[in-house]
Amino acid sequence: MIDLSPAQAASRITTLLKTPESQTLEFKRVSGKMVGKALETICAFANTEGGVLVLGVGDPASSSGVARLHGVQENPEAVDELRRKTLTQLNPAFERLHWLRLPCTLNTGEPGHVVLLRVEKSDKVHSIVDDGTWTRMSASNREMTAAEIADLHYRRGVRSAVSEPVPVALELLETDAWRRFVGARGLKSGTFAEQLQRIGLALKVGSELQPTRAAVLLFADEPGSLLAAHDTRADIRLMVYDGKAALPGATPNLRKAAKTLRGPLIDQIDAAVKTVLDELAQGLTLSGSGFKTRHVYPERVVKEAIVNAVIHRDYRLNRDIFIRIFDDRIEVESPGVFPGNITPANIGRAGSKARNLLVAQNLREFPVAPNIDAGEGVRMMFAEMDAAQLYPPQYSQSLETAVESVTVTLLNLERPSVWNEVSDWIDRHGSIANADLCRIAKVETLKASKMLGGWVDQGVLAPLAGRGKRNMAYTKPAQGGEQQSLLSDLAENNGSER
Repeated sequence: MIDLSPAQAASRITTLLKTPESQTLEFKRVSGKMVGKALETICAFANTEGGVLVLGVGDPASSSGVARLHGVQENPEAVDELRRKTLTQLNPAFERLHWLRLPCTLNTGEPGHVVLLRVEKSDKVHSIVDDGTWTRMSASNREMTAAEIADLHYRRGVRSAVSEPVPVALELLETDAWRRFVGARGLKSGTFAEQLQRIGLALKVGSELQPTRAAVLLFADEPGSLLAAHDTRADIRLMVYDGKAALPGATPNLRKAAKTLRGPLIDQIDAAVKTVLDELAQGLTLSGSGFKTRHVYPERVVKEAIVNAVIHRDYRLNRDIFIRIFDDRIEVESPGVFPGNITPANIGRAGSKARNLLVAQNLREFPVAPNIDAGEGVRMMFAEMDAAQLYPPQYSQSLETAVESVTVTLLNLERPSVWNEVSDWIDRHGSIANADLCRIAKVETLKASKMLGGWVDQGVLAPLAGRGKRNMAYTKPAQGGEQQSLLSDLAENNGSER
């Protein structure tokens, strides 16, 4: 367990006492009865978005300020019991947990400690032995139903829809795409059905051999049409807009008719990349100006965004991939949420996780495979955009819509040199205020305000919630201000235990 210096700890304690409980933060006084509830919170954090459990601090509803500081000294045996149970009662076992001890002055005036336990969002689905599977709500825990547990397995990528059989006639898959694949793969012996079964792309269902969803996606001439009967889609929709936003109304502001790209995935990827790059090469006339804008994204980045959307989407969901081209950006929206423990905040460092291994592995076997770099593609996108002096790719999740999705946005905007310093400042401090930017950029307050406002308009910064105009600060949209700083502190002071 890691200790901080008194000065460092005092700053963290002050921040903690100002921060309300949320989906990613919970406070608990230490008692014998605390252990079971704390274990449920740990399980729930791992199954949701991760979080910090603070031991030795009372609930904000019970008291305020330093009166909440009871310390782990109230019951050190309960803390030891909780630590033992995190090793034995969670299934599957956690790879690591991060413990941080903060010295403080307790509400009695005596010296003491509180303990912060950081739980990472997991790439698995965890349960408590004899106590169910838990999820995190806005500021409390709830036991999950069997259907929710099954759904979480799909959302995390523990289970993939592409590995499951679908009742589609095998002969519909013996196509030109299959012949290209089998020639490059070197499959020579056996019938078509036997070859599919041998490489895991067909499964026995009773006495019938059925193709997996991956086989339909890889080889069918019209996979989207075949899978539509099973409430899923597999096509790409390309929309080219006039202006910088999709305007609501009876007549959408499309520059041209929307285009649907179909076919086996290898051809669908090639067609989508070619069509998008052709659109960008033509340039777009800015609405009302008569001037053409030149899109300057690196081709590798555009291709990787499309490849990732196709490979990592959740093929259970009844929604196509959408590529939207605006005057100032490209958006690639893929159905599903981030698999594993990937988040908008860490994807630039963590890269991507293959949700659909059968698709990813077999796409590599075609004569000309798409750009699959064994998990390095996302990091390449960030590096290429940086080298081109453009803003980094912006990732976001839509969780409140009818069909959940992940969108990557590529901004067609040259990045000012000061942005690197601003980005680094936020990574280290959690947020940036006007006064900070004045010092970094050596500009006056009004100029700094305009710069911050511009970055908010572009979507690369977001104002911190609950701040007044005079003490406003900004963070990256994927981060969470003060609470993210706490998470960063724990990540830097990495006290990991199995």
